[in-house]
Amino acid sequence: MGLFDRLKQGLSRTAQQISARFDDVVRGADAPEKRTRAIEVETLEALEELLIMADVGVPATTHIVEAVGRRARRGESLRQLVSEEIQRIFDGVAAPIPNGVPPHVVLVVGVNGTGKTTTIGKLANQFKRAGKLPIICAADTFRAAAVDQLQIWADRAGVDMVRAREGSDPAAVVFDALAAGKARGRDLVLVDTAGRLHTRVNLMNELDKIRRVAEREVPGAPHEVLLVLDATVGQNGLVQAREFTSVAGVNGIVLTKLDGTAKGGIAVAIAHDLKVPIRFVGVGEGIDDLLPFSAKEYVDALFQEKW
Repeated sequence: MGLFDRLKQGLSRTAQQISARFDDVVRGADAPEKRTRAIEVETLEALEELLIMADVGVPATTHIVEAVGRRARRGESLRQLVSEEIQRIFDGVAAPIPNGVPPHVVLVVGVNGTGKTTTIGKLANQFKRAGKLPIICAADTFRAAAVDQLQIWADRAGVDMVRAREGSDPAAVVFDALAAGKARGRDLVLVDTAGRLHTRVNLMNELDKIRRVAEREVPGAPHEVLLVLDATVGQNGLVQAREFTSVAGVNGIVLTKLDGTAKGGIAVAIAHDLKVPIRFVGVGEGIDDLLPFSAKEYVDALFQEKW
């Protein structure tokens, strides 16, 4: 199964909901006899309701509906207009992955339960299959179970992992992992951090310490700070994301459990509200079920006419 087909499958619950409701919305607006005049107010109101139900969020929905209303031309498809506006939102936050002196350091952050630890294992597997040599750093030293779980994923991916005893200073483990990465000629260091609530100031301070240690050891590090968000949480995840972005310098999002929700529109809300690009999406529990995010394929999967 190709990447697009896997993304399409993961988004099936959201797309089916959108498709069913969108057919009702556009039935009048896209009818040939009605394409000669501007989109009716009732149609735009129905579109607004549809997008909010898909968890696109109020700010992004308002932006899309207003833009569609302004752009409406004779003969244009409402479905096409909405697709183009969502694509514009994603294009507005697209950014190249930062480069720097190897090893490339990726700090993975997020609260417990988002799938952060499994995401790191899947990332390691994906980078290895792409010809990279990753190493995993188990900097979540407060939960022995988390380190053991990460070791299982490291073994599955066939990559090295640096760990320390329970209760060790996380920043010290990061220091050791970076030293090991440089000594072993690794291309990439993936750092797992403790799942921390955005209200826990002390843990946020610890995260800042990890960043400072990484920067001292590898110029420009961390090159990426990936925030793992659970798609099933919806708009509540944006509260977490704002806090992490302000404290940890998040420059990429991993959206997990996209296959487990009918509200996959949260990806649009993330791009519009946070102005941070989505780098990967999780569409299953297997080690290969983490996909690079493609805005075009996401939009195509949501708005194709038949499911």
